[in-house]
Amino acid sequence: MSKRTPGLYRRPKAGGREWHIDKWIRHHGRLCESTGTDDEEEAKRYMEQRIREIREALVYGVRRKRTFREAATKYLTDYAHKPSIGRSALALKDMDPFIGDKRLESVHGETFKPYIEARRTRALLAAGRRKRKALSMSTLNRNIGVARRVLRLAATVWREEDSNLTWLASAPLIQLESDPLVRKAYPLDWDEQQLLFSELAPHLQKMALFDVNTGLRDQELCSLQWSWEQRVPELDTPEIKRSVFVLPATRVKNRQARVVMLNDVAQSVLEEVRGEHPVYVFTWEDSNGRRDRVGHFRNSGWIQARRRAAGRYAVELGREAPAGFRNVRVHDLRHTLGRRLRAAGVSFEDRQDLLGHRSTRVTTDYSAAELRNLLDAANRVQKSAEVPQ
Repeated sequence: MSKRTPGLYRRPKAGGREWHIDKWIRHHGRLCESTGTDDEEEAKRYMEQRIREIREALVYGVRRKRTFREAATKYLTDYAHKPSIGRSALALKDMDPFIGDKRLESVHGETFKPYIEARRTRALLAAGRRKRKALSMSTLNRNIGVARRVLRLAATVWREEDSNLTWLASAPLIQLESDPLVRKAYPLDWDEQQLLFSELAPHLQKMALFDVNTGLRDQELCSLQWSWEQRVPELDTPEIKRSVFVLPATRVKNRQARVVMLNDVAQSVLEEVRGEHPVYVFTWEDSNGRRDRVGHFRNSGWIQARRRAAGRYAVELGREAPAGFRNVRVHDLRHTLGRRLRAAGVSFEDRQDLLGHRSTRVTTDYSAAELRNLLDAANRVQKSAEVPQ
């Protein structure tokens, strides 16, 4: 029987297979962690390496060698509560074959070149020989932005328990590449709105009319719930009972609770859909008569309506359809409202509040006078009341 290595043991309660370290190191203290292997020789080498790393850090200030994959894993664990963590996880997974095994100190701007080149072209996936869609430069920049965030945390926040040194001495400067094909915003004019909306299915038409009068983002609109509605009787008129929506911070892109003002048009749309579903404001009815929320506004119905509207553009408006209209996005409805508010002379601060932009004065505790001021500003976009026939 081979002599037992001091500091290495197996945990019976953990299955008794993996070797664990429990060793006292001078000037450091107790080292307790799993070696991640059930092979004793490999576990012994791992323990020796960890002891060497700790002593180098204590005596010479030498950092432990960590891979980008370790840093990415820590990021996903530490920030699992973030609403956008799913998107970050996909980005890190996509980059892992290219930079996952690299040491943190060896990651820099040029490291991402092979990743960019590979993802900018269509490629066959090994499993099933399926085509991988080429990624736009904007998408690649967002992915690399997640990696930059990981490297900054490794250089400024995350520290080794044994030496108090940060994981990385300094974060590299990683410049993102510009995308010459990035699509510009395309606010609709009134005639274009009429043309596009007339091609939408009735449930999407209501959503579009509500959106172009409130400026909600796609997922804010699709997830809008009746429980977020709050009556404001101080703003009532003999014809209209007023309400607003208070979106919780977890459902808003900038993580600030948002008050959504409803002008006359938006309020009328709300009354049209009231009672259709107990939870969600905007829904659709399937072939069995069941109603469910609209998952994404930019769905096949939107794309087909956009195509039909572009086909009618020259005949209806007497000019060729611009590229921006042929590819108009749901988010352009938000840009449309922003431009109309600005053209109507609405102040910058009120536009920020109406569009839910991040603001130092943002609040959900508006007085009745402040709400009336915002309502008056929202109602200055009057021509939106023309519902397509």
